[in-house]
Amino acid sequence: MKKWLRRIRAAVTMGLLWAVPWAVVAVLLGMVIDPDGSLDEMWWVIGAYPGFLGGVLFSIVLSIAERRRNLSDLSVRRFGAWGAAAGLAIGVLPFLLGTPSADVDVARLATVVIGSFTLMSAGSAAASLALARRGEARERLDAGADAGAARLGDGE
Repeated sequence: MKKWLRRIRAAVTMGLLWAVPWAVVAVLLGMVIDPDGSLDEMWWVIGAYPGFLGGVLFSIVLSIAERRRNLSDLSVRRFGAWGAAAGLAIGVLPFLLGTPSADVDVARLATVVIGSFTLMSAGSAAASLALARRGEARERLDAGADAGAARLGDGE
């Protein structure tokens, strides 16, 4: 039970870590698309929801597909590929669930949405790996510094 709770917490954390930069990108995109604020869209929500879902899905896929490997065993390319797969799934989802409107070119919209979600997810996954490796390196340095300090104290 404790193992499942840890995995759920990790997936939610990954989702939140992805939601923040996605929300920022969406706000910046909204400033370009709608500079006068005439649309009723909350741009940060437009980015945060798919970012959160993408991060959670990526975490689930990664834990299933790469369960036997450590972070140090995985390449940035492989991490990015799993992220792209999660982005592709999240990008396709609204087109599978929604009903197309007659006044929108669905093929063009699907290309933009699916393509941008896939690229953002691949980039988010690569950034997640870089942050995780940086955290591991910092932990090793801190552990080494603590062990070195203990040895110095023992010798004096």
